[in-house]
Formats: sequence, structure tokens, C-alpha cells
Amino acid sequence: MTPDESINVLGGPLLTCGTDPLTGFFRDGLCNTCTADQGSHTVCAVMTAEFLAYSKYVGNDLSTPRPEFGFAGLKAGDPWCLCAGRFLQAADEGCGPDVHLEATHQRALDIVPLDVLKKHAVPTR
Repeated sequence: MTPDESINVLGGPLLTCGTDPLTGFFRDGLCNTCTADQGSHTVCAVMTAEFLAYSKYVGNDLSTPRPEFGFAGLKAGDPWCLCAGRFLQAADEGCGPDVHLEATHQRALDIVPLDVLKKHAVPTR
């Protein structure tokens, strides 16, 4: 699998989203994607307690450790390459997490309008 070109939603180079925990479809710290990434793990989101509770409620528990998969569980403040559809769903429900635009892959725009992403934007570290 070869990643798509690493361009962010602002048209610049895709910056690292997070390495602790290591995130991304390719587990390379970037929200890179490819045709095999059915979930479009392209939005660099900063987890909040509210979003984690929402995600668990709708069936995607990101906070519970799953050692059998090498997953320690996420906590508020952790950056994570979130599925674009899940981000949009949470944003529509009023509990969308913050987003690092410079670390969000341009393919997120296939699902999430740029103005929605900008509404949740925070500066990249």
C-alpha cells in the first residue's frame, strides 16, 4: 500500500499528527491515507472527554485499552487520526473535537467541508 500524496487541507505539506500514541492508518504519526483506508483516517483530532464518551456511545470505544492490538486507549489531549465521517458526525452533534488543519490530510475534504474543519481548528504544535 502506497500512501496518497501527503498534502494537508490548506494545500501545504502534511505535518505529524501524533507519535505518542502513534497514530495514522499507516501508524506513521501522519494522517496519510490510501485507497485501502476505507474509514478515511484523515482528520488530526485532539481527543476530548466529551468526544471520547460520544464515540464510545455510538459504538467506537477509543478510550478502553486493547492490549491484544497494542492499543493503550486514548485520553483527553491525545492527538489521533480520526475517521472523517466520525468527525463530521460528532461535529453535527455538537461534540466535535479540536482539529490540527496542518496535520489533516486533504482527502478529509471528500467528506468534511473545510469550513467545518476550520470551526474546530487549533494551532498545530
